[in-house]
Amino acid sequence: MPAHFEFGLDTFGDITVDAQGNLLPHHQVLRNIVAEAELADKLGLDFFGVGEHHRPDFAVSAPEVVLAAIASRTKRIHLGSVVTVLSSDDPVRVYERFATLDALSNGRAEVVVGRGSFTESFPLFGFKLEQYEQLFNERLELFANLLKEMPVTWSGDTRTALNDQRVYPPTQGGHIKTWVAVGGTPQSVVRAAHYGMPLMLAIIGGDPASFKPLADLYRRALVEFGKQPLPIGVHSPGHIAETDEQAREELYPHYAAMHTQIGRERGWPPLTREGFDQLAGTNGAMCVGAPETVAWKIAQTAKHLGLSRFDLKYSSGTLPHEAMLRSIDLYATQVVPRVRELLA
Repeated sequence: MPAHFEFGLDTFGDITVDAQGNLLPHHQVLRNIVAEAELADKLGLDFFGVGEHHRPDFAVSAPEVVLAAIASRTKRIHLGSVVTVLSSDDPVRVYERFATLDALSNGRAEVVVGRGSFTESFPLFGFKLEQYEQLFNERLELFANLLKEMPVTWSGDTRTALNDQRVYPPTQGGHIKTWVAVGGTPQSVVRAAHYGMPLMLAIIGGDPASFKPLADLYRRALVEFGKQPLPIGVHSPGHIAETDEQAREELYPHYAAMHTQIGRERGWPPLTREGFDQLAGTNGAMCVGAPETVAWKIAQTAKHLGLSRFDLKYSSGTLPHEAMLRSIDLYATQVVPRVRELLA
């Protein structure tokens, strides 16, 4: 295990409900996210990540703006995207926005690039879904070059070429830490190793232990590409309460409603309570329960995959702000120290 194992929190800015069950407006959800990040910073967590979506059930479409607001209210926590949908964005603008965030946060910016799990950004920004693979490949190649903070010469089929051009501002430390998020394909894992970028495994279904072959492949690929060892992180959903039963009862209706809504769009069957309990169980992807239960699951996953960081995706559908604040508090004050004990 690394000398300093990192603990993070991720949110997609899900539209939540108030105490009466009414949906909150987007502007209130955005302000609540800043408050959640402030608490995470106060409690000493290492990272706070904000997603990017362009649909009615999520409040965040401009994560860098939210992160800049958080930067002004926090002191030490690192701040990043989860994820920046690079396929439908301009790598030059992504670099400029995060380099600016890095300056405003005194070097705390990180980028997590990925394809994302939704496609609304493609028609919104004028991109063709049939170019899905080509767009990501070309934009990641260009972004990797921009991260060197040197003049860039690059050409591709999906964007205007660059000819010995620099982008600004340069960062104080000379580099923005950039992770590649993958959902489980070997090709994506090898691509991250090729560019020498840390790997973030999105484990949102199945047994976390089943991702070990991907972690091992990444390490082998780093050696083959002549790269130094790099961190591997995991992003998984979860919720923490005083007891296992309370955590599951609090989360289930909100998670099930979200799953059913997205499932209608994708042809999934509705989530049953049995299916939810399996997801939240010993070998499931979700970290749901009392602090000891969640700590044990995180520690087991960390040992099995050889992790350097774990990010809890603490927002789930309409789960209320107050329940998320309590979950963050338990994560930082009880789960984190217990995981450190188990890993030691």
